[in-house]
Amino acid sequence: MTSKFAHSKSKVPEASGARTADETDEASAATNVRTLFNAIAPSYDRLNHLLSFGLDRRWWRSTAHTFRDILARPEARVLDICCGTGDMTSALLAERPAAFPALSSHPPGSPSLASDTSVSTTLEDIPVEPVTGLDFSPEMLQRARTKYATANALWVEGDAMHLPYPDASFDLVTAAFGFRNLSNYPDALAEILRVLRPGGQVGILECNHPNGLSGAFYLLYLNYVLPVIGGWISGERAAYRYLPASIARFPRPPRMKQMLLEAGFQAPTWRGYFLRAAGLYRATKP
Repeated sequence: MTSKFAHSKSKVPEASGARTADETDEASAATNVRTLFNAIAPSYDRLNHLLSFGLDRRWWRSTAHTFRDILARPEARVLDICCGTGDMTSALLAERPAAFPALSSHPPGSPSLASDTSVSTTLEDIPVEPVTGLDFSPEMLQRARTKYATANALWVEGDAMHLPYPDASFDLVTAAFGFRNLSNYPDALAEILRVLRPGGQVGILECNHPNGLSGAFYLLYLNYVLPVIGGWISGERAAYRYLPASIARFPRPPRMKQMLLEAGFQAPTWRGYFLRAAGLYRATKP
């Protein structure tokens, strides 16, 4: 990793998108972020669990459970952007049905779908839509494919800023700890809105800066402990200087909810996890 990912310890102002250093254009920023994540892919999972004290698994499960009503519908189409090595995608799959449930619309006393030999359609004939995990890092995606080789998932290399799908394609779009790495937050929200169907929902699980005493300790951890441990284990010290800086520059919940409204979403909410160090943004497309 070269010095282009280095940051000073001065406060980084809120920006419209991720920057690894002083890039003046979004294309350069996106290229540098991709290079960074390709570099840390081999140690990414181990460090995520270690540096979050194992709470990342709980946050993924909680986020997926929030959207259980959508995920329980076999026909629902779900897209997990910035999927990394696939752990959020896997949490979403855990809320998906294994097979289409028996029809509840049969009149009382009528044969069930499973026992009615005159009905040629079986439970196995009605497929459950896979969850699509999309990321622009081939190294991350290769690990997702290996970890979840038998999962009902599609792994797609693609750019979340330019999603390779038609308008109104999905019922749910999620992002877990990857949205803040996108080069333009308003444009990314507009792109998510575009591919959602009317009534579809977005869920963005992202880091936050707590206030008060807990926030002070959090800043110490981010700026001093995380870069040392992350850099030592991964061998990519510059990458683990970028990560706390990316959290520092990311919009706080009030601003992020306003951005969701400005993008065209309705009823944005934010629910904080563990001392508000992370939280889930949720909104609906009209």
